[in-house]
Order: sequence, then C-alpha cells, then structure tokens
Amino acid sequence: MKRSLFVLSVFVFFVSCSNSKKKVEPTRPNIVFIMSDDHAYQAISAYDDKLIQTPNIDRLANEGMLFTNASVTNSICAPSRAVILTGKHSHINGKIDNLSKFDTTNVTFPQILQKAGYQTAMFGKLHFGNNPKGFDEFKILPGQGDYYNPRFITQRGDTIVEGYVTDITTDLTLDWMKNRRDPNKPFMLMYLHKAPHRAWLPKEEHYKVFTQKTFPLPETLFDDYDTRGTAAKTAEMGILKHMSFINDTKLTPETVNALEIKEWSQLGESIGRMNPEQRAKWDAVYGPINEDFREKYPTMNDSTLTVWKYQRYMQDYLGTIASVDENVGRVLDYLDEQHLSDNTIVVYTSDQGFYLGEHGWFDKRFMYNESFKTPLLIKWPNKIEAGTTEDEMVQNLDFAQTFLEIAGITAPEDMQGKSLVPLLTGKKETWDRDAVYYHYYEYPAEHAVKRHYGIATKEYKIIHFYHDVDQWELYDRLKDPNEVNNVYNNPEYAHVVEEMKSKLKDIRAKYKDSQVLDNYYIQLYKNKGIGEKH
Repeated sequence: MKRSLFVLSVFVFFVSCSNSKKKVEPTRPNIVFIMSDDHAYQAISAYDDKLIQTPNIDRLANEGMLFTNASVTNSICAPSRAVILTGKHSHINGKIDNLSKFDTTNVTFPQILQKAGYQTAMFGKLHFGNNPKGFDEFKILPGQGDYYNPRFITQRGDTIVEGYVTDITTDLTLDWMKNRRDPNKPFMLMYLHKAPHRAWLPKEEHYKVFTQKTFPLPETLFDDYDTRGTAAKTAEMGILKHMSFINDTKLTPETVNALEIKEWSQLGESIGRMNPEQRAKWDAVYGPINEDFREKYPTMNDSTLTVWKYQRYMQDYLGTIASVDENVGRVLDYLDEQHLSDNTIVVYTSDQGFYLGEHGWFDKRFMYNESFKTPLLIKWPNKIEAGTTEDEMVQNLDFAQTFLEIAGITAPEDMQGKSLVPLLTGKKETWDRDAVYYHYYEYPAEHAVKRHYGIATKEYKIIHFYHDVDQWELYDRLKDPNEVNNVYNNPEYAHVVEEMKSKLKDIRAKYKDSQVLDNYYIQLYKNKGIGEKH
C-alpha cells in the first residue's frame, strides 16, 4: 500500500512539473478590433445583400451579434478614431476635424490596457500622428495611405512594402500573432484597413470581376432635396457634379481631354505607385472602359451620366471591400486554428458609414442615416448568443469603456461612453440610453457640408445646422427611413419638436457641449485660416 502511494506521489509530482513548463494561456479575454475606412453598412451582406456578399464578415453576425442602430458621433475619419481611442466626444478630446491636431495628452484605452498587462499592437490605418501611444508594436500607414506598394511608419523607421495594402495589413497582423504574441499575456490587437476609402483601387482579381457587374440603383439617387434645408442642397458630394472623372471613375487624362471635359483632378498618386507589371494589368482592364466611355459620352444626358458614374463607383468601391472580406476571413481562420477564438472578442466596424448613391451622394459627414450609422458586428463565444440582432442606440463612443470592462478595468470617470457589456451578455434590462448625440464641425472645407449637431432616438432624429445658417430638420425614422421628408414645420409633429429640442438641450449639457464651444471652434478654425481657400 505504501509502495503504491509512493509511486502515485512521484507520478503526480512529474505531471505537475511537466504542466508547469507549459505555456499558460491568459484568462482575461483577448480583443481583436477590426475597422475599415468608410465601409457602409449597406455593403455588408449581413445587413443587405443587394450589392455584395461578405461571407467572412457575416461570420461575426452568425456567431455573435449584429447591431442595427450603431452610429458615430462625428462622421469623418480622424475624429471618429479619436473618439474610439479616448471614449470622449470630439469637443472634449479636441480632434474635431481631419485638419486639427490630436492632443496627445489624451489618455487612450490602449494605454490603459497596456498598463494593466495587455500586449498591444496596431497595424494599418490610424490617420493621424506617427507614434500612437499604448502600443508595444505598430506599423501604420502615413495619413490616408496608398492601395498599391504602400509606405508604413514603424518604430524602426519608414518602410515601403510591395503589394496590395489590404493583403499587407493582414500579413503584418498575422506575422505578429504568429511570431511575437506572448501566449502568457492577453492581447489587444487593432487591425485597421485603409479600404474602402476613396479613390477605391481594387486588387487585380477583384477589379477584373467587379468591373463586369451592374448594381441596382438606390431609391434616392435622383433626390431633389425637397423639404430639406440649405445644407443638403449646397453640399459638394454629388455623384454627377462632384465625383472626379479621373481619380474616382478612373478615366485617363487623355480621355478627359479628348472629350473636352472640365476636370479638377489629376492622375492619382496611388495609380502612379504601381510597378510596371501592376500598371499593365490595370490598363488592360481600365483601358477598354475608357474606350467605351469615349463612344457613349456624346449621347449621354445628366441622368445617364449619373448612372454611369454610379456604376463605376460601385464597381471599384465594392471591389476593394471584397479584399477586406477575404482578409478578415484569414484572421478569423487563424484564431480558430490556434484555438484562440473561445477567449477572444472580435469586433468589426467602420470609422463611419458612407453614401452609396443615396441622395445622389458619395462621401459621409451628414447626420443622415447612411453616414451617421455604421456597421457593428461582435463575436464573443460563451458570452454572446450566436445570431443575435440588437437595435439599441450604441456609438463608437462606447468602445473604450466596453473593452476596459471586458478586461476587468474600471474606466476613467471622464470617459463619456457606455459599456456594451450588458447588451453583449443578455442583460439588456440594465441599458437605459434612449438617444445618441452627434456633432459635425469641418466647414467650410472639402464637400461643403455645413456644421450641425443633433440627437437620434429609435423613432426620431432632430438636426440643427448652424454657423452661416440657422435651420432645423426633424425626421420620423420609422415612417421615413430614407429621410426625405423633413417634418420640422409640420404641425402634426409640433409636440415631437418640443420634446426633441428639450432632450437635445439636456444631452448637450450632459456631454458638456454648448454654444460657447460651438463659437470657440468656429473662431479657432478662422484663426488657423482653415477653409479660407475653399
């Protein structure tokens, strides 16, 4: 009996020693934050499959939660990213537009996670600055970055990587996970795509396919902005009048000159970055498009030209998204193969939505749905019930506090968002937000979208345009999902106007925004001479 106990003790000792030498996976969840640039929710098949199939991004909805009322606080690239990092509205973090500098004294959630023991990394497009704080490793694109043979900023200096940016960003991400991830630490990875940002240069295998496709026209492509105010009527983002023939539809300068078209843009730097082989393959596809346009243009009117430009826009825009979807699949597959998925929360979103011809527009900026709303899909095994749809009002403002709670960290009191964890874990009864706040500042500037702020509930949206106008708009979101009927002056909605204005006043105060700050940022803009040449 004693001999048996001795043998058993020795066996247990050796098993214990053996196990102690194994790498111990962290129990705190890993966080993979995937964000694209200008990816409209209309171009994700989990939301709407009329334009494109995105089976890999859809996996997050099938295995997790899809949000139908996710929105941004300021629909423009760099400010949205600043809000995500800081958990604070633009007027608090100071990054109100693409032109102002980011105040590096802001504390960001990656800094907090890093301090709490998370290994942190960022790859892809940040859009501002060249030394993001709170990251153990980063390789980021300078500014907007380029689609072909892009330059990256790293901690060891700049480097140019030959290839296609969406593939390269994923290669860098997977290389880090395979070779430098510490298995004894939880990690927070920001995997940030340039695509589908303008000027929409797809990869060869996708432009060959998508340039042959024809897409359905949006209901409001020929919107006349009746009932809308000055802002919608004077914005410079119309497909017909403001979409570039050269940079956007990929006509050559030779084609434009031959047809005597007045054109402001020149051949884009991104196309100029292609090597001879890449350029030859590009010309083999886009050359015939130019030839076809030369034949058709003399007989085109405004309507047929609008449709032609819309189709060219969709072909290239959606072609870039096809690459994003494929590469998201590569990352999800790796997480599955390495048995990391069960302890990893994966988020897919965009820095804002985008107009895909709705209201006759491209670009973003307005508080109207297509740019105000943003895709949001989250997978968190054993926490989120697979295949769930959530319609609560959430924002990019909420990511910082969500990630900190997931990591077991108390968020700083000055963060202004709200953790999504109750919604993710089936405790919806504790969610008490019924309205979200929005404020856009970059005017006068590119696209000429006037300054405005407003709030949205599930039922209504009220917007105040200011600076060089003083105009209000109200939309019944349930009866008018396309937002073409401004009912602000409709007597039947007088009580709604009163209630929404009161709620807007309270929310402005809650988030510490005010007319004083509105005027401060207008004056700051003027003092810097921003917009004077517009």
